[in-house]
Amino acid sequence: MAESKLNRRNFLKTGFSGAALLALGLNSESLFAKDDFKKLTILHTNDVHSRIDPFPQDGGPNAGRGGVAPRATLINKIRSEEENVLLLDAGDIFQGTPYFNLWGGELEMRMMSMLGYDAAIMGNHDFDNGVEGFVKQLPHANFPIISSNYDFRDTAMEGKSVPYKIFNKQGIKIGVYGLGIQLDGLVNKAQYGNTKYLDPLAKAKEAESNLKLNHKCDLVICLSHLGFKYRGEKISDVALAGQLSYTDLIIGGHTHTFLNAPERLRNANGAEILVNQVGFAGINLGRLDYVFSSKNSKKVSYTAALEVVEDNFKI
Repeated sequence: MAESKLNRRNFLKTGFSGAALLALGLNSESLFAKDDFKKLTILHTNDVHSRIDPFPQDGGPNAGRGGVAPRATLINKIRSEEENVLLLDAGDIFQGTPYFNLWGGELEMRMMSMLGYDAAIMGNHDFDNGVEGFVKQLPHANFPIISSNYDFRDTAMEGKSVPYKIFNKQGIKIGVYGLGIQLDGLVNKAQYGNTKYLDPLAKAKEAESNLKLNHKCDLVICLSHLGFKYRGEKISDVALAGQLSYTDLIIGGHTHTFLNAPERLRNANGAEILVNQVGFAGINLGRLDYVFSSKNSKKVSYTAALEVVEDNFKI
């Protein structure tokens, strides 16, 4: 517990107003009333890759880290402390341990449902048993699969995903859309079948405009499995961020990038946009705490933390 608190303290982002600090419980001397503000906690994972158990205590770099039970302990603790929590996953749920080979993803979906995930997207390894294999596990998932740039018509996934999802937390409207990576050349054609890959930048602009302008969302989140950053012109989260206008946060996956704190970038309008990714195998849990005005649900500020998931975590 002490180490988790230390990690969070080390990675807090600065730039708060006194009122925002009060809303987070960080400054009891503020002149502003706490009731003037609302707080939203975003928790996220990526590339968990069927890591159900913690890594073995073998002296390796990830020894004792990860695992569903320690993650559940940490998530439940945060939920007991915070009123408004959203839990998201940025893809590659499947593949990496014998659990997937034995049960084809059923256990992963059941565990995510028990943890109370609110939404997830598909990564390239979620096609490893084919589109039909993924669909077979959907009855075990009580959360939506979001896909904005895969056209699943004429596949078993047709009608099984949504292009976006809007959540309402204490009057705060959060719009979430999802982008998948180009499958051709990465996944066997037999596995993705007739799935069509649509331009992620075009679909992102379409989704963010719809969520912000039509649905009046207070926060717009992109769940991405494009990858953090590449050399050259290949689309990535960093490349995407600079071309968007209404997205506040990109939660990424695919490249297994370890970020101690979100990358702070500028969008097409010069406004701040965050990009975050927390490694792989569930050894970390990403956390962002946003503060909104109670009067108009306008975003005031945020903090960010990297929560380490360990099997010796104790409340």
